[in-house]
Amino acid sequence: MNALRATARALSLASHPALVMPLVALAAISASADAAERTKLLSVAVTAAVAASVVVFGMMQVRAGRWRDSDASAPSERVELNLFLAALLAGTAALSYMNGEPIRLVAGFALAGAIVLAALALRHLLKLSLHVAFAAFGAGVLWPAMPIAAVLLSLFAAAVAWSRLELKRHTLNEVVVGAVAGAAAASLLLLVPSAG
Repeated sequence: MNALRATARALSLASHPALVMPLVALAAISASADAAERTKLLSVAVTAAVAASVVVFGMMQVRAGRWRDSDASAPSERVELNLFLAALLAGTAALSYMNGEPIRLVAGFALAGAIVLAALALRHLLKLSLHVAFAAFGAGVLWPAMPIAAVLLSLFAAAVAWSRLELKRHTLNEVVVGAVAGAAAASLLLLVPSAG
């Protein structure tokens, strides 16, 4: 494996949404001056639990022989993963809402689910890059409170897009659509009041 491909592979692994989103949640909630300590801890814990659930689900699918690997590379594997993830995120949003959690937290989970639903809806046309989408979503989530971190994560999202192209996991259209989906979800989240 040449150095360029090894770098692309490392970026691809480091940018897995299950790793990126808990870190973004931690940064975003830490920067929030008006959030109660309980809300800060809950936000990070729930985001990490959702990410861990996705990882465990993938490992179970591989162990049971239903998937070749945890990347969910085959179209049928991606559909299963995306259906699981969309249901998990929608359920988390609903439970957060019923538990009286801040509306921005609820909206964040709902919009993350919407990104996955967009991938499902577009699957016959293209394979939307969820790696790029969630990196762009994370950058947008951090933008108002942590502009330097948002710029760095935007640069990271661009590097992730390159890695997905280098590894031939996606086409240029698929990474662009992923970036647009993530940026759109983040833009919608910014419209949600931070309190209430």
